[in-house]
Amino acid sequence: MSIHNLPKSTVAQSGSVQPSSVQPSSVQPSSVQPTTTQPISADIHELDRTDIESYYIPGGKVYERFFDCPLDHQQPADTRQVRVFARHIVPVGKEDQMHSLPFIVYLQGGPGFECSLPSSVKGGWYATAISEGFQLLLVDQRGTGLSAPISAHTLVQHGSTAAQAEYVQHFRADSIVRDCELIRKALCRGRTSAASQKVALLGQSFGGFCITTYLSLFPNSISRALITGGVPPLLDSPDAVYHATYPRMITRNQQYYAKFPRDIARVRTIIEHLSAADVVLPDGGCLTARRFQQLGISFGRTGGFDSVHRLVLRAASDLETAGSLSVSALTEIAAAQSFDTNPLYCIMHESIYCQNGNASRWAAHRVREASFASAFEHQWDRILQRSDPAAPVYFTGESVYPWMLDDYAELRRLKDVALSLAEYTGWGRLYDTDVLAANTVPVAAVSYYNDMFVDVGLSERTAQTIAGCHQWITNEFHHNGLGVSSHVPEYLFRLLKGDITDL
Repeated sequence: MSIHNLPKSTVAQSGSVQPSSVQPSSVQPSSVQPTTTQPISADIHELDRTDIESYYIPGGKVYERFFDCPLDHQQPADTRQVRVFARHIVPVGKEDQMHSLPFIVYLQGGPGFECSLPSSVKGGWYATAISEGFQLLLVDQRGTGLSAPISAHTLVQHGSTAAQAEYVQHFRADSIVRDCELIRKALCRGRTSAASQKVALLGQSFGGFCITTYLSLFPNSISRALITGGVPPLLDSPDAVYHATYPRMITRNQQYYAKFPRDIARVRTIIEHLSAADVVLPDGGCLTARRFQQLGISFGRTGGFDSVHRLVLRAASDLETAGSLSVSALTEIAAAQSFDTNPLYCIMHESIYCQNGNASRWAAHRVREASFASAFEHQWDRILQRSDPAAPVYFTGESVYPWMLDDYAELRRLKDVALSLAEYTGWGRLYDTDVLAANTVPVAAVSYYNDMFVDVGLSERTAQTIAGCHQWITNEFHHNGLGVSSHVPEYLFRLLKGDITDL
């Protein structure tokens, strides 16, 4: 099924505030040996630097670039900086056209996840973008990957809990966008026309949230925008998000158990075991029943049912044959959960919905306890007391909970910071609805009808707010459609070109 919304009529575009220029970072990571020991002159264009590490992958030449950006873009007197990393990929054979080829900037999902190095740019969205004439810029958003990564190890240097929380407050979409804007100015410096200085944007999931902020702050810097599974709800707090997505989680659980009916008994056996035993994971975290339920985050992705079934079958087999979970099973379960390796996701996830002085206060937990506690019960004694004690035990999705700060080894070390951020009421505005209503940037967005993470109804309202937004609603894919099929980016580019005429 595919549903389309016609673009609205466009109106005059709002202006944008231009920040000061970014300085390319002359600081090299310890593992990188620069080709010159001389300081980099500010007069040398970033694209002409000879100290940048570069290498080839199939279809492209990769340049690994670092940029020093202000921690707080709004306070020029604050001299603190973060180093932002970006992989710049130029199509093979066009290395001498870096100064003229337009850029497409890819913004990764999350929050809290870095861009991976592609093994090749001859397929997927990379190939689609290259065929459209672009060179690629894959940005590790601040706090992730090689861009001032957030962890217990890196935060401790900032001092007290209050100081650490204040530091992390600068790692939301508005700061990410301002980083990208400064990088854009550095890379496009010297281009002769205003059009050639603009960049295209591609945002997956949270990357689409960032694009909508970019459209609000710097619309004149964008040539076009493509959003996949990430048209954000224009809300001031997260509560409505979970009222919409918990029912979708229930539906996905029902579909999972319809495919694997024997997993009803297996999961109940596992939950009973985890409720009675203290199971410690190899990394020191605790595999509780409630943490095991979080494997359901995979239900939002194509192939997720099968990956969870494999883990359930493995764990149930261990219990049947040995009465406990093997190290191998525990390691696989831990590997399927990235909250420790990407802790920013947990400690900042709900803040991506907060605007205008609203605190998140663990919205997913509050909504679950108030409206969906029985459906997602994890305590074995309470499961047995339900009206149907033999009913399936449901998995949860991408929602985050305060008890994760006890069950996950790395998150334990960030507990005080996370609790502080959940109560913070100083979040500013992420979206300007007046600017979005006056948008003239061509925007194409796909929203997935069965998306368990970004509710299609809330996304549709936002798409109707952004002037000229072409929204494609489909049930052909789940949240990870961009990584599953090249049809997704190809179709979005066709929407932007006006090649889809039967809407």
